[in-house]
Amino acid sequence: MVVDSRIPFRRAAALPAVPLGVHAGVWVKDWSPASARFALEGSAAAGFDLVEIPAPAPVSEGSLSAAGTVALLDDTGLDAVVSLALDPASDINTTDAAASARGERRLLDAVEFAHAIGAGYVGGVTYSAMTKYDRPATAATRANALAVLERVAAAARQADVRIGLEYVNRYESNLLNTAAQTAEFIGELQARGVDNALLHLDTYHANTEELSLTDAVHDAGELLAYLHLSESHRGRLGTGSLDWAGLFRALADTGFRGPLTVESFSPAVISAATRDEIGAWRTLWSDPVDLSRSAAAFVREQLTASALLTPID
Repeated sequence: MVVDSRIPFRRAAALPAVPLGVHAGVWVKDWSPASARFALEGSAAAGFDLVEIPAPAPVSEGSLSAAGTVALLDDTGLDAVVSLALDPASDINTTDAAASARGERRLLDAVEFAHAIGAGYVGGVTYSAMTKYDRPATAATRANALAVLERVAAAARQADVRIGLEYVNRYESNLLNTAAQTAEFIGELQARGVDNALLHLDTYHANTEELSLTDAVHDAGELLAYLHLSESHRGRLGTGSLDWAGLFRALADTGFRGPLTVESFSPAVISAATRDEIGAWRTLWSDPVDLSRSAAAFVREQLTASALLTPID
Protein backbone atom coordinates (compact mmCIF):
# COMPACT_ATOMS: atom_id res chain seq x y z
CA MET A 1 0.00 0.00 0.00
CA VAL A 2 1.29 3.44 -0.94
CA VAL A 3 1.61 5.61 2.17
CA ASP A 4 0.95 9.34 2.14
CA SER A 5 2.17 10.65 5.48
CA ARG A 6 1.29 14.25 4.75
CA ILE A 7 -1.31 15.83 6.99
CA PRO A 8 -3.82 18.13 5.26
CA PHE A 9 -3.95 21.68 6.63
CA ARG A 10 -6.32 24.56 5.92
CA ARG A 11 -3.42 26.90 5.27
CA ALA A 12 -1.08 24.37 3.67
CA ALA A 13 0.16 26.78 1.01
CA ALA A 14 1.35 29.24 3.65
CA LEU A 15 3.06 26.72 5.92
CA PRO A 16 6.81 26.09 5.92
CA ALA A 17 8.11 22.70 4.82
CA VAL A 18 8.38 21.64 8.45
CA PRO A 19 5.57 23.35 10.42
CA LEU A 20 6.21 24.20 14.04
CA GLY A 21 3.45 23.42 16.52
CA VAL A 22 2.81 23.68 20.24
CA HIS A 23 0.54 21.67 22.50
CA ALA A 24 -2.25 23.73 24.06
CA GLY A 25 -1.30 22.22 27.42
CA VAL A 26 1.79 24.39 27.40
CA TRP A 27 -0.55 27.35 27.76
CA VAL A 28 -3.79 26.29 29.44
CA LYS A 29 -5.55 23.59 31.43
CA ASP A 30 -8.82 23.57 29.47
CA TRP A 31 -10.44 24.83 26.25
CA SER A 32 -12.77 27.44 27.67
CA PRO A 33 -13.22 30.55 25.50
CA ALA A 34 -10.76 32.57 27.59
CA SER A 35 -8.21 29.74 27.68
CA ALA A 36 -8.48 29.10 23.95
CA ARG A 37 -7.89 32.76 23.13
CA PHE A 38 -4.87 32.92 25.46
CA ALA A 39 -3.38 29.76 23.95
CA LEU A 40 -3.89 30.71 20.33
CA GLU A 41 -2.85 34.33 20.63
CA GLY A 42 0.22 33.33 22.65
CA SER A 43 1.17 30.61 20.16
CA ALA A 44 0.91 33.00 17.22
CA ALA A 45 2.98 35.62 19.02
CA ALA A 46 5.68 33.03 19.78
CA GLY A 47 5.96 32.16 16.08
CA PHE A 48 4.20 28.80 15.92
CA ASP A 49 2.29 27.63 12.87
CA LEU A 50 -0.22 25.36 14.55
CA VAL A 51 -1.67 24.37 17.90
CA GLU A 52 -2.45 20.86 19.07
CA ILE A 53 -5.85 20.98 20.74
CA PRO A 54 -6.90 18.14 23.07
CA ALA A 55 -10.34 16.90 22.08
CA PRO A 56 -12.48 19.11 24.34
CA ALA A 57 -15.26 18.28 26.72
CA PRO A 58 -18.78 19.02 25.49
CA VAL A 59 -19.71 22.66 25.12
CA SER A 60 -22.17 22.23 27.98
CA GLU A 61 -19.14 21.71 30.22
CA GLY A 62 -17.65 25.05 29.27
CA SER A 63 -15.44 24.26 26.27
CA LEU A 64 -15.32 26.63 23.33
CA SER A 65 -17.43 25.40 20.41
CA ALA A 66 -15.96 24.22 17.14
CA ALA A 67 -17.26 27.37 15.44
CA GLY A 68 -15.68 29.53 18.13
CA THR A 69 -12.41 27.64 17.73
CA VAL A 70 -12.45 28.21 13.97
CA ALA A 71 -13.03 31.93 14.50
CA LEU A 72 -10.02 32.15 16.80
CA LEU A 73 -7.86 30.14 14.41
CA ASP A 74 -8.83 32.54 11.65
CA ASP A 75 -8.09 35.55 13.86
CA THR A 76 -4.61 34.25 14.71
CA GLY A 77 -3.76 32.70 11.34
CA LEU A 78 -3.00 29.33 12.90
CA ASP A 79 -3.70 25.77 11.86
CA ALA A 80 -4.67 23.01 14.30
CA VAL A 81 -4.48 19.32 14.98
CA VAL A 82 -6.46 17.36 17.57
CA SER A 83 -5.26 14.84 20.14
CA LEU A 84 -6.58 12.61 22.90
CA ALA A 85 -5.55 9.75 25.14
CA LEU A 86 -8.01 7.00 25.94
CA ASP A 87 -8.36 6.09 29.62
CA PRO A 88 -9.31 2.86 31.42
CA ALA A 89 -13.00 3.69 31.15
CA SER A 90 -12.68 4.15 27.38
CA ASP A 91 -10.09 1.50 26.56
CA ILE A 92 -10.27 -0.28 23.20
CA ASN A 93 -7.30 -2.54 24.00
CA THR A 94 -9.73 -4.73 25.89
CA THR A 95 -12.41 -7.40 25.69
CA ASP A 96 -14.75 -5.25 27.80
CA ALA A 97 -17.47 -4.34 25.29
CA ALA A 98 -18.78 -1.37 27.27
CA ALA A 99 -15.36 0.24 27.69
CA SER A 100 -14.57 -0.42 24.04
CA ALA A 101 -17.80 1.25 22.93
CA ARG A 102 -16.99 4.32 25.01
CA GLY A 103 -13.51 4.45 23.50
CA GLU A 104 -14.85 4.16 19.97
CA ARG A 105 -17.29 6.98 20.70
CA ARG A 106 -14.50 9.19 22.04
CA LEU A 107 -12.40 8.57 18.95
CA LEU A 108 -15.30 9.32 16.62
CA ASP A 109 -16.14 12.48 18.57
CA ALA A 110 -12.52 13.61 18.20
CA VAL A 111 -12.67 12.99 14.44
CA GLU A 112 -15.92 14.96 14.28
CA PHE A 113 -14.37 17.86 16.21
CA ALA A 114 -11.28 17.82 14.00
CA HIS A 115 -13.40 17.91 10.86
CA ALA A 116 -15.50 20.75 12.28
CA ILE A 117 -12.44 22.94 12.90
CA GLY A 118 -10.70 22.04 9.64
CA ALA A 119 -8.02 19.89 11.26
CA GLY A 120 -6.74 16.92 9.27
CA TYR A 121 -5.18 14.95 12.10
CA VAL A 122 -6.29 13.22 15.28
CA GLY A 123 -3.34 11.75 17.15
CA GLY A 124 -2.31 10.52 20.56
CA VAL A 125 -2.91 7.33 22.49
CA THR A 126 -5.70 6.22 20.19
CA TYR A 127 -5.17 2.46 20.40
CA SER A 128 -5.26 1.74 24.17
CA ALA A 129 -5.77 3.39 27.49
CA MET A 130 -2.93 5.58 28.66
CA THR A 131 -2.43 3.80 31.94
CA LYS A 132 -0.25 1.31 33.79
CA TYR A 133 -1.59 -2.10 32.83
CA ASP A 134 -1.10 -4.97 35.28
CA ARG A 135 -0.64 -7.60 32.56
CA PRO A 136 0.44 -7.87 28.91
CA ALA A 137 -1.88 -7.22 26.00
CA THR A 138 -3.44 -10.36 24.57
CA ALA A 139 -4.29 -11.45 21.06
CA ALA A 140 -7.95 -10.73 21.86
CA THR A 141 -7.38 -7.20 23.20
CA ARG A 142 -5.09 -6.39 20.25
CA ALA A 143 -7.67 -7.70 17.80
CA ASN A 144 -10.33 -5.51 19.38
CA ALA A 145 -8.13 -2.42 19.11
CA LEU A 146 -7.51 -3.18 15.44
CA ALA A 147 -11.21 -3.67 14.75
CA VAL A 148 -12.21 -0.42 16.44
CA LEU A 149 -9.50 1.57 14.68
CA GLU A 150 -10.52 0.09 11.34
CA ARG A 151 -14.02 1.49 11.83
CA VAL A 152 -12.79 4.82 13.18
CA ALA A 153 -10.34 5.19 10.29
CA ALA A 154 -13.15 4.59 7.81
CA ALA A 155 -15.14 7.44 9.36
CA ALA A 156 -12.04 9.61 9.45
CA ARG A 157 -11.34 8.95 5.79
CA GLN A 158 -14.74 10.40 4.90
CA ALA A 159 -13.74 13.56 6.81
CA ASP A 160 -10.24 13.70 5.23
CA VAL A 161 -8.70 13.13 8.67
CA ARG A 162 -5.61 11.04 9.45
CA ILE A 163 -5.39 8.97 12.63
CA GLY A 164 -2.06 9.10 14.44
CA LEU A 165 -0.85 6.35 16.77
CA GLU A 166 1.48 7.76 19.41
CA TYR A 167 3.38 4.96 21.08
CA VAL A 168 4.19 5.55 24.72
CA ASN A 169 6.41 4.04 27.39
CA ARG A 170 5.78 0.70 29.10
CA TYR A 171 4.25 2.41 32.13
CA GLU A 172 1.52 4.03 30.02
CA SER A 173 0.52 1.26 27.61
CA ASN A 174 1.12 -2.46 27.23
CA LEU A 175 0.39 -2.49 23.49
CA LEU A 176 2.66 -0.09 21.56
CA ASN A 177 5.95 1.02 23.12
CA THR A 178 8.32 1.39 20.14
CA ALA A 179 8.28 2.71 16.59
CA ALA A 180 8.85 -0.79 15.22
CA GLN A 181 5.86 -2.18 17.13
CA THR A 182 3.72 0.70 15.95
CA ALA A 183 4.77 0.30 12.33
CA GLU A 184 3.87 -3.39 12.53
CA PHE A 185 0.48 -2.55 14.06
CA ILE A 186 -0.22 0.00 11.33
CA GLY A 187 0.79 -2.63 8.79
CA GLU A 188 -1.97 -4.85 10.19
CA LEU A 189 -4.43 -1.98 9.75
CA GLN A 190 -3.24 -1.53 6.19
CA ALA A 191 -3.89 -5.21 5.53
CA ARG A 192 -7.50 -4.41 6.48
CA GLY A 193 -7.60 -1.60 3.92
CA VAL A 194 -6.81 1.31 6.26
CA ASP A 195 -4.73 3.92 4.43
CA ASN A 196 -5.00 6.89 6.82
CA ALA A 197 -3.29 5.55 9.97
CA LEU A 198 0.08 7.17 10.63
CA LEU A 199 2.89 6.99 13.16
CA HIS A 200 3.23 9.63 15.87
CA LEU A 201 6.60 9.74 17.66
CA ASP A 202 7.05 11.42 21.05
CA THR A 203 10.69 11.96 22.04
CA TYR A 204 9.91 11.67 25.76
CA HIS A 205 8.53 8.15 25.35
CA ALA A 206 11.07 7.13 22.70
CA ASN A 207 13.86 8.13 25.07
CA THR A 208 12.65 5.46 27.50
CA GLU A 209 12.01 2.62 25.09
CA GLU A 210 14.21 2.96 22.00
CA LEU A 211 17.89 2.16 21.49
CA SER A 212 18.18 5.71 20.14
CA LEU A 213 16.03 8.46 18.69
CA THR A 214 17.82 7.89 15.39
CA ASP A 215 16.77 4.24 15.35
CA ALA A 216 13.20 5.23 16.19
CA VAL A 217 12.99 7.60 13.21
CA HIS A 218 14.37 4.96 10.85
CA ASP A 219 12.08 2.26 12.26
CA ALA A 220 9.09 4.54 11.72
CA GLY A 221 10.11 5.07 8.11
CA GLU A 222 7.59 6.47 5.68
CA LEU A 223 4.80 6.11 8.23
CA LEU A 224 6.24 8.89 10.40
CA ALA A 225 3.90 11.87 10.15
CA TYR A 226 4.04 13.80 13.40
CA LEU A 227 6.47 14.42 16.25
CA HIS A 228 6.09 15.57 19.82
CA LEU A 229 9.28 17.32 20.86
CA SER A 230 9.41 16.70 24.59
CA GLU A 231 12.49 16.73 26.80
CA SER A 232 13.60 13.70 28.84
CA HIS A 233 12.08 15.30 31.97
CA ARG A 234 9.21 17.01 30.08
CA GLY A 235 10.65 20.41 30.92
CA ARG A 236 12.47 23.03 28.85
CA LEU A 237 13.87 21.73 25.55
CA GLY A 238 17.64 21.36 25.53
CA THR A 239 18.03 21.01 29.29
CA GLY A 240 17.69 17.23 29.55
CA SER A 241 19.50 14.19 28.20
CA LEU A 242 17.98 13.82 24.72
CA ASP A 243 20.15 13.56 21.61
CA TRP A 244 18.49 16.40 19.74
CA ALA A 245 21.24 16.70 17.13
CA GLY A 246 20.94 13.00 16.32
CA LEU A 247 17.17 13.25 16.05
CA PHE A 248 17.27 16.13 13.61
CA ARG A 249 19.98 14.48 11.53
CA ALA A 250 17.78 11.39 11.26
CA LEU A 251 14.80 13.51 10.23
CA ALA A 252 16.96 15.16 7.58
CA ASP A 253 18.29 11.81 6.37
CA THR A 254 14.78 10.42 5.94
CA GLY A 255 13.35 13.55 4.31
CA PHE A 256 10.78 14.13 7.03
CA ARG A 257 8.35 16.92 6.18
CA GLY A 258 5.72 17.08 8.87
CA PRO A 259 4.80 19.00 12.00
CA LEU A 260 7.18 19.25 14.93
CA THR A 261 5.10 20.05 17.99
CA VAL A 262 6.54 21.22 21.29
CA GLU A 263 5.04 19.39 24.27
CA SER A 264 5.99 20.32 27.82
CA PHE A 265 3.87 20.18 30.95
CA SER A 266 4.03 22.08 34.20
CA PRO A 267 1.84 21.76 37.33
CA ALA A 268 1.74 25.55 37.24
CA VAL A 269 -0.43 25.35 34.10
CA ILE A 270 -2.15 21.99 33.67
CA SER A 271 -5.10 20.77 35.71
CA ALA A 272 -4.61 18.68 38.82
CA ALA A 273 -6.20 15.74 37.01
CA THR A 274 -3.71 15.95 34.14
CA ARG A 275 -0.84 16.41 36.57
CA ASP A 276 -1.80 13.22 38.36
CA GLU A 277 -2.39 11.26 35.14
CA ILE A 278 1.07 11.96 33.72
CA GLY A 279 2.97 12.24 37.00
CA ALA A 280 4.07 15.84 36.53
CA TRP A 281 5.10 16.25 40.14
CA ARG A 282 7.86 18.83 39.71
CA THR A 283 7.43 22.39 38.50
CA LEU A 284 10.25 22.78 35.98
CA TRP A 285 8.88 26.04 34.57
CA SER A 286 5.93 28.32 35.28
CA ASP A 287 5.79 30.94 32.49
CA PRO A 288 4.25 29.59 29.26
CA VAL A 289 5.26 32.66 27.28
CA ASP A 290 8.93 32.24 28.14
CA LEU A 291 8.81 28.47 27.71
CA SER A 292 7.17 28.71 24.29
CA ARG A 293 9.50 31.34 22.92
CA SER A 294 12.59 29.50 24.10
CA ALA A 295 11.28 26.23 22.65
CA ALA A 296 10.53 27.80 19.27
CA ALA A 297 14.03 29.29 19.16
CA PHE A 298 15.58 25.95 20.15
CA VAL A 299 13.76 24.07 17.38
CA ARG A 300 14.73 26.67 14.79
CA GLU A 301 18.37 26.29 15.85
CA GLN A 302 18.14 22.52 15.44
CA LEU A 303 16.51 22.87 12.03
CA THR A 304 19.25 25.18 10.86
CA ALA A 305 22.05 23.02 12.29
CA SER A 306 20.69 19.89 10.61
CA ALA A 307 21.29 21.63 7.25
CA LEU A 308 19.07 19.33 5.19
CA LEU A 309 15.88 20.51 6.86
CA THR A 310 14.42 23.74 5.60
CA PRO A 311 14.72 26.39 8.34
CA ILE A 312 11.50 28.02 9.49
CA ASP A 313 11.41 31.70 8.62
